[in-house]
Amino acid sequence: MKHFISVDKIIKNKTSRFPSLISVLLFLCLFNFAHASTGGRKLKGEHKTSSVQEAIEYLSNCDLSTSAAYWPNVNSRLFVQNVKENIENPISIYPGDGTYFCAYSAITYLLLQDDPLGYTKFITALYTNGTAKFKGVLYSPSAAVKKEAGLLKNRGIMDIHPADQLWFLTLAGHYKGYLNIFNRKYDPGDESKFWASVNYAKFNRIAKKLLNHGIQARGTDFFRPWVQDMYSYLTKKLSEGSVVLYINNRIVHKKNHTNLKLAVPTHFIALENMKKVGDLITLVYWDNGGKTLIQLSPAFLKRIVYGITVFIKPATDAG
Repeated sequence: MKHFISVDKIIKNKTSRFPSLISVLLFLCLFNFAHASTGGRKLKGEHKTSSVQEAIEYLSNCDLSTSAAYWPNVNSRLFVQNVKENIENPISIYPGDGTYFCAYSAITYLLLQDDPLGYTKFITALYTNGTAKFKGVLYSPSAAVKKEAGLLKNRGIMDIHPADQLWFLTLAGHYKGYLNIFNRKYDPGDESKFWASVNYAKFNRIAKKLLNHGIQARGTDFFRPWVQDMYSYLTKKLSEGSVVLYINNRIVHKKNHTNLKLAVPTHFIALENMKKVGDLITLVYWDNGGKTLIQLSPAFLKRIVYGITVFIKPATDAG
């Protein structure tokens, strides 16, 4: 368990206006309203698309000799080590300190659990060929992205995880939403700027492209989903599939919860488990390379959640 946080105070004061940039983006957000269902249902004994053993065997037989021509700063030994660690321990996938890669990290966490072989084939093809297709989508990173992968520094453990650098930079360069309008071309340092930002509709769009799941989504970037009993709703959805929450993380980690400057969601977490005892709800969730246990009131939970995405294996996947 990464750490424990107890939150039992509800924010009572809030600002009545957003910064000017957020006000402009609010209009654009209305065109990205994320309340979609793409079918599917969770099955008893839900199976994975592929296995860890299949992925490890495939990785061990890969010829990476041509990779230097496309990714000059990605060390092949560290690349293989990084990919192998991700396959064997998906919980450790980490977006790096101070980056805007948390959305890509959450999707990767789910992908690694369901289809490690698909992930391995995709990332090794990208590494050896410079471009790669995954589920019919062609990913062709820019020259700037290829040059920067392997050079990111002061990002924590990601400094020595060149495969993750390659992976996150490629995804961020490929997928764009309204937050990326003014910064669409990568320059060094853009991993911490709007170039890498992910709004809620964009998150669901990426997930549909990468994951072998149906998706049910409720929420927006600025307005919380109307759910009368959040605990009961999330408990039900956990019984149906994997759940990712789009939350205002600044509230959760703010020392003084009575002063809030920007009441908007900022973070994606994968909900693992939850239970209610008395007036407190205990959540266990994955984010940023580990699991967190947090206790909070029902009202506070409802206060921080802006988006709820449920990933459900289609019935046609059943064996």
